[in-house]
Amino acid sequence: MPSRLATSLCGIPLKTPVLAASGTYAYGIELKDLVDLSALGGIVVKGLSREPMNGNPPPRVWETESGMINSIGLQNIGVRAFVSEKLPQLRGAGTAIFANVFGYAVEDYVEVIRVLEDAEGVAAYELNVSCPNTKHGGIFFSSDPPLLAEVVGAVRKIARRPLMVKLSPNVARIEPLAKAAEESGADALSLVNTFVALAIDPRTRRSRLGAGFGGLSGPAIKPIALRMVYEAAHSVKIPVVGLGGISNGLDAAEFLIAGASAVEVGTANFWDPSAPVRIARELDEFLQQEGIEHVNKLMDTLKL
Repeated sequence: MPSRLATSLCGIPLKTPVLAASGTYAYGIELKDLVDLSALGGIVVKGLSREPMNGNPPPRVWETESGMINSIGLQNIGVRAFVSEKLPQLRGAGTAIFANVFGYAVEDYVEVIRVLEDAEGVAAYELNVSCPNTKHGGIFFSSDPPLLAEVVGAVRKIARRPLMVKLSPNVARIEPLAKAAEESGADALSLVNTFVALAIDPRTRRSRLGAGFGGLSGPAIKPIALRMVYEAAHSVKIPVVGLGGISNGLDAAEFLIAGASAVEVGTANFWDPSAPVRIARELDEFLQQEGIEHVNKLMDTLKL
């Protein structure tokens, strides 16, 4: 990739500012025969928990008019199996590896990070806080600033690597959450996660997903995601990684203009595993056409 796209995030060198989003790229290594992983800006691996999880009952995915609803249920092999089985293969991938971490209590997050701290090959962590805290009556970490601050602060005490916090859009205002994450030790933010959604089969009068509700992603959410990325980026001093409906290079450019320092590509990976590479190429073509010498010159240039 051209040097025009080379950038960094929390001190981590990135060949391009386009990363593959968690939950859409497996553990990365599964796609090595389809995509040159070294051409990616980075890979955010599938969410990791303390113990393996089977996920939700099928069906798990429903395609909407302009996106998709998923209810995978955070199925994963568990952090220890990831460290022993997947991470050794990822070390030679030639791209930055971000470990996405989730839990249902503060100590879950801390334990997963503790295991990862002893492993080589991870560049940074992304905390998925869109989970209900089972010890606090099911309040979501992502919707309660004090609870968010508690989990980020607890992880910050033991994490030596950069810490990115992935925020949910299912809140009234994003700024208080962004500030709470920053003040409790986050090095960066990523947003947005999916919107809680429902698809109904009118004939059976049942949900089209086995678990009932799911998360809406894809082009349908891009305008809202852009607004929230702008709001978050202008309420904190740490970098923001934008995602939500990015399908091409111009979409990526819009998020950077809104204030993002990098982007993640998610839903597009399901129909085109090489989407992050293609989108980076299209972003570079846009920069060339516009006479912009480096991608950093595009960031946070929105005129409102």
